[in-house]
Amino acid sequence: MSLSSIQPFIRNRLTWLAYAMLAYLGFTQSMLGPLMPFLRTELQLNYTLGGFLPGALAVGLILSGLIGDWLAHRWSRHIVFWSGAIGLATSAVFLGLSRQFELALIAVLGMGFGSSLTQVMIQALLADQHGERRSIAFAEANVAASLSATLTPLVIGSLQRVGMGWRTISILVVLFLTLLAATFHRQSIPDSVAVQTQSVEDKSHLPFSFWLYWIVLFLVVAVEMSMVVWAADFLASVAGLSRIDAALGFSAFPAAMLIGRIAGSRLTRRWSSLTLLLSSLAITLIGFPVFWLARLAAFNIIGLFITGLGIANLFPLTLSIAVGLAADQSNKASARVSLGVGTALLTAPLLMGWLADRVSLQSAYGLVIVLMVAACVIVMSNRGLSERRVASQL
Repeated sequence: MSLSSIQPFIRNRLTWLAYAMLAYLGFTQSMLGPLMPFLRTELQLNYTLGGFLPGALAVGLILSGLIGDWLAHRWSRHIVFWSGAIGLATSAVFLGLSRQFELALIAVLGMGFGSSLTQVMIQALLADQHGERRSIAFAEANVAASLSATLTPLVIGSLQRVGMGWRTISILVVLFLTLLAATFHRQSIPDSVAVQTQSVEDKSHLPFSFWLYWIVLFLVVAVEMSMVVWAADFLASVAGLSRIDAALGFSAFPAAMLIGRIAGSRLTRRWSSLTLLLSSLAITLIGFPVFWLARLAAFNIIGLFITGLGIANLFPLTLSIAVGLAADQSNKASARVSLGVGTALLTAPLLMGWLADRVSLQSAYGLVIVLMVAACVIVMSNRGLSERRVASQL
């Protein structure tokens, strides 16, 4: 459905701050996946213990999902926004200095909590600012995140190849945030209208339709995190690439995510979020079997690329639908989204690591097919409900 009848989409300085900050989050959050082969080797971790690292990241996301809206109400969005970003940089530095598994676990926990607090604020800000055009804002914001995430494995592989080591990436994280702070430190970050007018938002319940798409969001994020956390390891242990080449080959996934989200940011201006969500699910189901079952590394990478194209817009589209169903409860809806993301990240990679130790990483990746089919079933089953409430608006 065309969006021409809705107010024009305008990017102001606050919008650009949200985009730039999400790029910073994307660059830093995406470190863990390409680092997994190095961390498992240096810290002598099996797949199960390796799965605890994304599990720690997930616990941080879950904590922010539980209290992020309360913190914003108590301290303001502005304080939570910048505090989370500073906490993320501090934790990334701590990870670079960590030489023991327990210390790395604490650092990753801090990365999850800090990054998610800021992301909750970004999502709520964009939803409030752009209203019915939020699907465009979410898509464009995730383009920024994908662009920076595409650079992360390339930077890590290059640092290793030139002998500087992956740990020096934490310096780049600090420089990234310093540049953002220098550019946008004067920009105010408004609280939601609900908070400003002492609304009863925090006491009201999110609708059942929101929770249906919360489940879909949990499933698609579980798929994305399974790829982010274990795909580089898959290329090394199953496809037979070296650890450095696996880290570089993994860059096909964030590159595809970037391309997919650029396309998605254009397509959201013409088509409903629901239609695009169904298309994205279909592309993912086409690409993943190629990545999973191919016997030649080049084909594994091609499959990874196609899978990335499909996964690219699953989160922003599901987020747009879910927040749209939550009326004016943007802080709460965004926080609960973070809770879903954290729960997915906690369970999916850890379960895959546990399965990989007992069968093989390739067999464990069969879990992705189960998750994708479940997401498709829920979306199709609730298509009529969504079309009446969402597609007519978006």
